[in-house]
Amino acid sequence: MVFAAPNEAVERAGEVLDADPSPLHASVAHQVIGIWQRDFGDLRRALAHLRRARDLAARADSAEREADVLATLGVALVHAGRTRDGLAAFERGVARGTGHTRARVLFRRAYVWWVLGRHGEALEDVRRAVPVLRQADDVIWTARALTLRATVHLALGAVERAEADFAAAEALWDTTGQEHDKADAVESRGLAAFRSGDVPAALRLLDEAEERYAKLGTPTFMLTIRRCEVLLAAGLAREALAEADGAVAALDGIGGQSTRKAELLLVAARAARLADDAQTAIARAAVAVRLFAAQRRTWYETHARLVLIEARVAAGRASGRLVADAAEVAERLAAFGAPAAPEASLLAGRIALDLGWTADAERHLAVAARSRRSGPPLARMTGWAAQALRARAAGSTRGVLEACRRGLDVLDDHRMTLGASELRARATAQGAELAAMAQRASLVSGGPRRLLVWSERWRATVLSAPPTRPPADPALLSGMTAFREIAARAEEARLDGGRPVPALEREQRRLEREIRSRTLHMRGEASGDGDLFDVDRLLRRLGDGVRLVELAVLDGRVHVLLCGQGRVRRFAAGLLAEAEREAEHVQAGLRRLAHPGAEARLPVVEASGVRLQELLLGPAAAQLGTGPVVIVPPGRLHRVPWALLPALRERVLSVSPSAGSWLRARETAPPPGGRRVLVRGPGLATGGAEVTHLAGRPTDSAPDAPGGRGGPATGAVRDVRSDQVAQVAPDAGRPGAGHENGRGARDVPRGPVVAPSDSGSGPVAGAGGGGRRGVPVLLEEDEARVPRVLRELDGAALAHIAAHGTFRADSPLFSSLRMADGPLIVHDLERLDRSPYRIILSCCDTARFASVGADELLGLVTALLPLGTAGVVACSAPVNDAAVVPLMLALHKGLDAGLSLAEALRDARAALPGDAVHQATGWAFSAFGAA
Repeated sequence: MVFAAPNEAVERAGEVLDADPSPLHASVAHQVIGIWQRDFGDLRRALAHLRRARDLAARADSAEREADVLATLGVALVHAGRTRDGLAAFERGVARGTGHTRARVLFRRAYVWWVLGRHGEALEDVRRAVPVLRQADDVIWTARALTLRATVHLALGAVERAEADFAAAEALWDTTGQEHDKADAVESRGLAAFRSGDVPAALRLLDEAEERYAKLGTPTFMLTIRRCEVLLAAGLAREALAEADGAVAALDGIGGQSTRKAELLLVAARAARLADDAQTAIARAAVAVRLFAAQRRTWYETHARLVLIEARVAAGRASGRLVADAAEVAERLAAFGAPAAPEASLLAGRIALDLGWTADAERHLAVAARSRRSGPPLARMTGWAAQALRARAAGSTRGVLEACRRGLDVLDDHRMTLGASELRARATAQGAELAAMAQRASLVSGGPRRLLVWSERWRATVLSAPPTRPPADPALLSGMTAFREIAARAEEARLDGGRPVPALEREQRRLEREIRSRTLHMRGEASGDGDLFDVDRLLRRLGDGVRLVELAVLDGRVHVLLCGQGRVRRFAAGLLAEAEREAEHVQAGLRRLAHPGAEARLPVVEASGVRLQELLLGPAAAQLGTGPVVIVPPGRLHRVPWALLPALRERVLSVSPSAGSWLRARETAPPPGGRRVLVRGPGLATGGAEVTHLAGRPTDSAPDAPGGRGGPATGAVRDVRSDQVAQVAPDAGRPGAGHENGRGARDVPRGPVVAPSDSGSGPVAGAGGGGRRGVPVLLEEDEARVPRVLRELDGAALAHIAAHGTFRADSPLFSSLRMADGPLIVHDLERLDRSPYRIILSCCDTARFASVGADELLGLVTALLPLGTAGVVACSAPVNDAAVVPLMLALHKGLDAGLSLAEALRDARAALPGDAVHQATGWAFSAFGAA
């Protein structure tokens, strides 16, 4: 019972002991309690109960009972780090037991061999145990033995053998009531899926196993280790580090198994290294090495040493000693048959290359390169990385590019098995080294065209194919509905009382985890054979008038690739780190300028724009011609307000995550019908004045009729971080009137407002001219609920959404727009069959993204681009609500006249008053795409 219903088993064992049992029965009861404490509680108590069970078995003069208890005690001693004592207990157990009992003892010793990393001994003991267990018709122990054998096969990289044993074991488990063992079988299948490269299936199975364990009330430390391994393969290193550290703390809290603690520290060290936290990786790995050594677990100790060496190299401690250490680790891993052996050889070769030891480097890299032909995707990528380094050392640019291409092809195939856009984006980090090597080789000998091709090879690859649609999963749909309701209640409570409600926020976080977990289970549907980037095709589309500026970053410096007039030219610009710092200064300035009274900051922000131009465009700024410009920045520069740069300020300007993405947007046809959708969310300081005006309805907040002057712009500012709205009354300019975050405010200067053309005529907005537009669909108040909004957005030609925006840096796919019934999140948008052809987001921070993976962006805008949206207008900073209204109305007037979003936005900026608030508002908005 102890694995089928553990808590009930312990309770029953206590009842047996209370009834003054015989030594034989008391031995069984103490053994049950010892097993429970060993696996789910305090290891010290476990050892006390198991020693008592052993002594009682000896008093009962039952050799079979004593042998069985000695096996359980042996497992506990090994988990406590007392390996020698544990193995000695097994020797006595094997000697005392016979037949069926000895087979059970051998199975448990095989388990201990696996824990110790001695896989040959483990397989030998299982080989001896399985026939006896089968002959005795012992279904439960036979299934356990097959599960263990499969797990050992996985450790040795024999995935097919493992899957066969898992299938046989699961068929046996289906005939039993052993719920804990069934959960363990599901967990093991998840591990098999991971080893075969199926990350979504692995996550799904591990989550299923966790649900099964939760019903039994049992801890899941081994499951945590395996889940962290899968998260690392999916690029979620920080998440894995948090889970592993949390499990270590929980294990320490219950006095749990020393062996599990060491394994958790190892996975935490790997996670910290992949999260670029070298010092944490060194600290975790060093403790793991000491624990494994004390436990005599050489297999694990060697893996921990590999991570420790990697972390020391990442911390800048490369030395000849580390070359020797890495080579020794590689040899030991190869002797164990461990799949990580090529990784260690690659590490030794890379350190040797950095030290100029070319002969040593070639020897180690040649060993690592053997893995490029077979095995799971990440192992093959290790092999291709080694091959690329060999070619670079030999001076073969062609060899470098070929190895990089083959390695990135492997990564592409792997990425496209992932359905969730987050996983696809994060997985690209695993190809960053290959892409960077190819870019450097191109810079040296290939010319600007080749550098452009390789810059595109790893940029915005997630946008190259639509994400897999979330499944019609009732649990997922109900979870999203519940999340929306809880989030709305939490928001209402904050606005009413000014304080968060912890219970609501905890439930919101729980629902977020559930939604994210289910979306990560999705398998990819698209093939990795999407459109290959073609420089000539790009140049034909650009023609003679348009310039595309792609910024490539090599070794920290920005290189400008200027495309147009049938050629690609390269210019050297400034340092990326300096540009990032300047961009942060600009963002701070724009935030301040959104408030009245900050006019003195305007020259400072404009001066930052001049510096940004020098750093990001350099001499290319003078070569842009007079026509439209498309900017393709790296992910780390996504917050630059490009319209602030002097050379771009008066231009038709658009931004794109990649040149390939711009091409796809340029060639996307608008949907038929020209349907327009206007959405007004709750709580806006101006009441969403531009929406009601665009819908043809008069409003007190809207500007005057065409030819007149708008009312005074108030000081209302959307602040996404506090999500509070401060409204300054129109007469706030008089002394003592109005307030904004406790400070006095002034009127924003009034200026002319461009009103849209009469609603009954004009070209179809969003369709690129031609036809007559109909009455737009207006969703406001209770009609602006997420299900209705999504239905109307699907397939629309133009959508304008005025709503509070919230960017979630911690979880970008939960970035949201506030609707009447709660937040509309990125996961909602991914359910659209076709997102609007053009979409205008007149909300703060809707153009903010999280930069993840190699050079990928996650956020609202990037969720829309692969789903059929060809153009987006969005904002990268908090803006003044009232100043947004005339900008939006002028933007729509341009669209009604048949202009593109970029053209209309350029004209709308020019139509704004020249005061600081309106200028900053215009700079904060950008046009993305090509519509």
